[in-house]
Amino acid sequence: MLRRTFIALTATAAFATASFAGESKKDIVDTAVEAGTFTTLLAAAEAAGLVDTLKSDGPFTVFAPTDEAFAALPDGTVEGLLEDTDALAAILTYHVVPGKVMSGDLSDGMTATTVNGADITIGTEDGVTVNEVTVAAADVEASNGVIHVIDGVILPPS
Repeated sequence: MLRRTFIALTATAAFATASFAGESKKDIVDTAVEAGTFTTLLAAAEAAGLVDTLKSDGPFTVFAPTDEAFAALPDGTVEGLLEDTDALAAILTYHVVPGKVMSGDLSDGMTATTVNGADITIGTEDGVTVNEVTVAAADVEASNGVIHVIDGVILPPS
């Protein structure tokens, strides 16, 4: 369930544009599909078996990396993760926080426990960051939560 939650949150980030602001009737996954910039995230969520969770009631907060964020990983990383679904699910669920956390709820230095069980740290100086990765677009609402689009992939502590 935790893994599926992460995927749902990630998919929501796909619609983090002005045209997608406000309440949405689409869930996180459908929102991400429509955005068109989360194909890697969606493929990863499917490979990890998290799509149904992200389509469930939630609510979830997904810090969703774009396709460009995944492309910036070292060569072979994504392919390797697609073959190791346990590691993939651990990374994906690290991008999801239970509940609906809007940008106005964030404060500098706050921590939040992810579906993965590990904490992330929020920064609000010079823009909003999660574990020092920039939030490129915030508050993309979906019927089952919210997506915050990030420009990097965050990795859980080892």
